[in-house]
Amino acid sequence: MSVDPAAPPTSDGPVFDGDVGLLIDLLKLGTFIGTPMREGVADPMGLTATDLRIVLALGGEGELAGHDLSEIMGVPPMNVSRAIAALSERGLVEPGANRTNRRRKPVRLTPAGEALFAQTMPAMERVGADLFKGVPQRDRDAFRRVAASVLVRIGRWGG
Repeated sequence: MSVDPAAPPTSDGPVFDGDVGLLIDLLKLGTFIGTPMREGVADPMGLTATDLRIVLALGGEGELAGHDLSEIMGVPPMNVSRAIAALSERGLVEPGANRTNRRRKPVRLTPAGEALFAQTMPAMERVGADLFKGVPQRDRDAFRRVAASVLVRIGRWGG
């Protein structure tokens, strides 16, 4: 462990640098981003955090099976199944078009679900504007490039 004395303290504990520091920061972001997304996007739309993540995944990726959603979201399959059932009851998701494999049951957004997905964008814009306020555009662009690179590597993890 190496401590960077020039880094501003973020807690009472040590400050890590290098790849360990980046990984810890990424883990913190993954943990703490849930609160602004829940309070700024999910709650106002009457969604749970899991519901929101499913709507965002289906809106961004298209038709997916429950086990795909579970892997993408890092949420237990039972939680995904319950959320899909609740979203289906609300008329936001429906069975997918690809029903050739009877064990794989993809779902997709209904027109109402697509409309809800579209409504998340302004709310996410407000959350993003608040979270990234004061961060220069070049740093935002660099962050997106790094995130994209890490996401590719995560997708290959364990393969």
